[in-house]
Amino acid sequence: MSSSAPATPSATHWYLVHTKPRQEARALDNLQRQGYPCFLPLLPVQVVRRGRLVAAMQPLFSRYLFIQLETGPQARPWAPVRSTLGVARLVAFGQQPARVPDALVQQLQQQVQELHAQPKALFQLGQTLRITHGPFAGLECVYQMPNGDERAIVLLHLLQRVVRVAVPAGALRKG
Repeated sequence: MSSSAPATPSATHWYLVHTKPRQEARALDNLQRQGYPCFLPLLPVQVVRRGRLVAAMQPLFSRYLFIQLETGPQARPWAPVRSTLGVARLVAFGQQPARVPDALVQQLQQQVQELHAQPKALFQLGQTLRITHGPFAGLECVYQMPNGDERAIVLLHLLQRVVRVAVPAGALRKG
């Protein structure tokens, strides 16, 4: 009859993964394929692609995602995380990986769900923009509203008057 000490239970905690530039989705996909629970907070935003305003998903924290890892003697090894395609490293302070509070990750997950309902507009009412091409190229304007998927209504100062003009959304830039 042999007595053995009870095994120390494993615990899971959230950690932060630093990804390679613009490879958050690649790192997420590869980590999840290996069975690691991960969270990449994405926000719906409007962007200009090929001259059209389109909805897209962008990371809330560029180059970062959260990963849930086990600690303890029964935990699976962390080494594969560092060598995963898209991953640069685990964020650490010295040799110790930085633990992220569970409550913070839960709060982020909840807020991201709420924000998915409505994409953030690329341009805001009253924002000063610059027209980059077309007949009004180089002029500053004030954004008023979208006009379909491809155009926007802006205010221009022309001949000492304020004129409402529809311009291609892809021709507008901030600042």
